[in-house]
Amino acid sequence: MEKKLRDIMSRDCVTITLQDNVYEIAVKMKEHDIGFIPVVENKKLIGVVTDRDLVVRGYAEKRSGSFEVREVMSTDVVTASPEMTVDEAANLMARNQIRRLPVVENGELVGIVAIGDLAVREIFVNEAGEALSEISEEREPATV
Repeated sequence: MEKKLRDIMSRDCVTITLQDNVYEIAVKMKEHDIGFIPVVENKKLIGVVTDRDLVVRGYAEKRSGSFEVREVMSTDVVTASPEMTVDEAANLMARNQIRRLPVVENGELVGIVAIGDLAVREIFVNEAGEALSEISEEREPATV
């Protein structure tokens, strides 16, 4: 039986809201040793902030640590259903060149799958490796 994302996703997700500021995001990233935090509003996923977002859209623009989450978050987030297979998720991540995939059910964030989750659990190792190599290929930086 094929594994579903529900079987491998991290459920204890660190999240932020639009009321948080960039300094608070950076502190949470440091405390939890993460570089990706979903932005939620009443449990609904409305965006994500990555460590790269903080640098490119935040500090490199010489903004203060108190500026708003909205100014750095990405809203065009690729998501998956908990019922998606691990193989489908690996392909989706490779196609979109992403390392982390929020898992959403009825608009609510229920988990996160990272590229490492696919490989560490030895599930579809070939697909995970292929996805990682495609994601890691040098590409043009995204425009903001």
